[in-house]
Amino acid sequence: MQSMPQQDRLFTVKALLSILFSLVCLLAATRTFAEVKSLGPDGGDVRRISFDPSNPSRMLLGTSSGQMYVSEDQGRSWKHFAHFGEGLDYVLDSIVFDPADAHVIYVAAWSIERNYGELFKSTNSGKSWKSLAGIKGKSIRSFAIAPSQTRELVAGALDGIFLSQDAGESWSRITPEHHQHLKDIQSLAVDPQNPEIIYAGTWHLAWKTLDGGKTWKQIKNGMIDDSDVFSIIVDPKNPQVVYASACSGIYKSDNAGELFHKVQGIPASSRRTRVLKQDPSHSEVVFAGTTEGLWRTQDAGKSWQRISANTLIINDVMVAPKNSNDITLATDRSGVLVSKNDGKSFEESNNGFTHRQVRTILSSGSTNGLLYAGMVNDKEYGGVFISSDSGSHWRQLSTGLAGHDVLALADVKNGELLAGTDGGLFRLASKSSAWQHVSVNGAARMRVDGAAVSRNTWFVASDSGLFYSRNQGRSWEVHRSSRRGPFIAVQANNDKVIAATYNTLSVSKDNGSHWTEIQAPPVSVIKAIALDESSRIWVASREGLFRKDGDAAWRHVQGDWSGTVHYVAAEPGGMIAVAGSSHEVFWSGDGRTWKPLQASGLGILRVVESKGRVFAATSFDGLVALDGGDKRAIRAAAVGEGGTN
Repeated sequence: MQSMPQQDRLFTVKALLSILFSLVCLLAATRTFAEVKSLGPDGGDVRRISFDPSNPSRMLLGTSSGQMYVSEDQGRSWKHFAHFGEGLDYVLDSIVFDPADAHVIYVAAWSIERNYGELFKSTNSGKSWKSLAGIKGKSIRSFAIAPSQTRELVAGALDGIFLSQDAGESWSRITPEHHQHLKDIQSLAVDPQNPEIIYAGTWHLAWKTLDGGKTWKQIKNGMIDDSDVFSIIVDPKNPQVVYASACSGIYKSDNAGELFHKVQGIPASSRRTRVLKQDPSHSEVVFAGTTEGLWRTQDAGKSWQRISANTLIINDVMVAPKNSNDITLATDRSGVLVSKNDGKSFEESNNGFTHRQVRTILSSGSTNGLLYAGMVNDKEYGGVFISSDSGSHWRQLSTGLAGHDVLALADVKNGELLAGTDGGLFRLASKSSAWQHVSVNGAARMRVDGAAVSRNTWFVASDSGLFYSRNQGRSWEVHRSSRRGPFIAVQANNDKVIAATYNTLSVSKDNGSHWTEIQAPPVSVIKAIALDESSRIWVASREGLFRKDGDAAWRHVQGDWSGTVHYVAAEPGGMIAVAGSSHEVFWSGDGRTWKPLQASGLGILRVVESKGRVFAATSFDGLVALDGGDKRAIRAAAVGEGGTN
C-alpha cells in the first residue's frame, strides 16, 4: 500500500525542479511579480485556497512552486500576490487567517527538493511577510491555530510537532525528539474549546494529546493499522465528533477519537482522501476531496454521494462562510473549480491563474500572432494549446493525444504540425481538430524529445534512436539506435541537420542521407543544441555555451552569465540563450557579445521570437511575454559592437 504523501503525483516533477533558479528575496524570502505577466493557458495545479474571514470575496491561493495568487472577486479572476522562498520548490499546503484578526495570515511551506521549510506571517493582510525564526528550516506539512486561543499555533513537521503560545514569536517542541512514530506530521486539528487537546495525523496512524503535548496517545481503534492520516477535523459544535481521512478510507469517531468507525458508501478507488472540510453553516455536511472527485455527506457520515467528475484530484475544498451554495475546489491539473448551486455543477474559474509547465512553444512564421504551446504533467487537461492572438486567448487542441506530455512541436507546412510526446509521435493534419498517432519504424511506444522538418523530411529524436522520413511518415530510416543513450534534440536548416544525445553529436550535410558523428565539446551533459543561419552549431551545457564554425574546433562562448546555459536557440538576426542560476534570457546579434534581455523572475525553459516579441515557456507559469526588455535596442547595440554574423 502506498503510504507516504510525497509519493503523490506532485513528485513526478522532482527531476524537472532541479533546473530551477534562485530568486532575489524580499522581506524574508518573499517577493512580488511585477516584471512579466503570464499569458496562460490558464489553469493547472492548486494546493490550497483560503477565504478572508473579514471579506469573503477575497481569496488566497497556494501552489507547489512557492507562488501565491489573490482574488478580490470570489475567485472569478486571479493575479500574482507573493512568492515564498528563494527558488520554486516551496509547497504551500497551509494558508490560515487568524480568526480573531483577519489582517494576520500564516503560510506554511515545505520544500519539494530538500528537508526544509518555513512558516511565514503577515500582519497587514499580506502586504509584507516575515519568516518566523523560531521554526525556520522545518519541513512544515501541517499547521493549525487553536480556535479558542488564537495566539496558540501548532506546526507539524517531518521531525515532530512544535507549539507557539505567543503568535509565533517563540516555539517549543511538544513531541519527543527522534520518536519512532510521532514524526512525519501530515495533519493537525485543535479542539475548538480546549487548546490543550491536539490531534495529529502521521504517515502511520493518528495521535492525540490532552495536556498540550506533555503526553501523547495513539488513537487507532477502528482504523486499519497501515493508515497514513491526511486530514483531521473536529466538529466545532460537538468536539466529541472527529473525522479523519487516510489512504484506507474515511473514519468517524463519536467519542473524541477513542473509537473510529469506517464510513461506508465511498468505493475503494476513491479512498485516498486528501482533505476533509465541514460546511461552516451546517455541521452535518462534510466534504471529502479525493483522488477521484468530490464526495459529500449531508447526514454526518451515514451516506455519501460523489458530486463532481471522478477524474478530478481534489486538494482542497472551501465553502463560502455565509453561503453554503458556493463551493470552491482546488485541484490538480484543472485549477480552480467553482459551484454556485450547491455542487450541482462546477465550472473552471482560472482567469489570471496559470500554474502549468510549458515544455515547448512554436510560432507560425506564416501567420501573425499564431502560437502553439505544449504542456507536461496535465494529462487530459494539457496537451497542445493554440492562440491566434499572441497568447491573449487560448483553446485546447489535444484530441487524440491521449493525455501524453508534449515535449516537442514542429511546423510541417500550411498548418500541419508534428508533436513529440512521451507516448510517441503525433500528426495534426491541416484544418483537422484531432491528432493522429504516427507509427515510427514500427515502434509501439517511444519518447520523442525532438522533432524537426526540412525540405519535406521529418526528423525525430527519440529514446529509440534518430529517425527520418521522406514520405510524410509512411516509412522511416534510422541513423543509430539508442544504445549510446537517447536522442534528446534535433535541428535542421536546409540540408544541414544536427542531432544530440546527452554526450554525442551527429551531423548530416545532405538532409539526412549520410551522417557523421563529430566530437562533442568538453561538457558533462548536453542540454540543448541550435543551428544558426550560418550553419554554425551551438551547444548549451552545464559548463556553459559552445560554438563550432564549420571544421574549426569548438569555442567556449563567454557571456554575462555564470554557470549553466540551459537553452540556446537561433532566431532571426541573432541568438537567444537561457543561462545562469536565475534562468535569465540573453540576446546576441553576433554570437560574441551578449546582453540580458530580461530577468523574468520565472523558471524559463524555452524561448521563441515571433513578430518582434519574445515568448518564453516556463516551469510553472505557462507562457509569458518578455516585453519588459527593449530587444530591438539590445539588438541594435549588439550589431553596433560586432555585426550580425
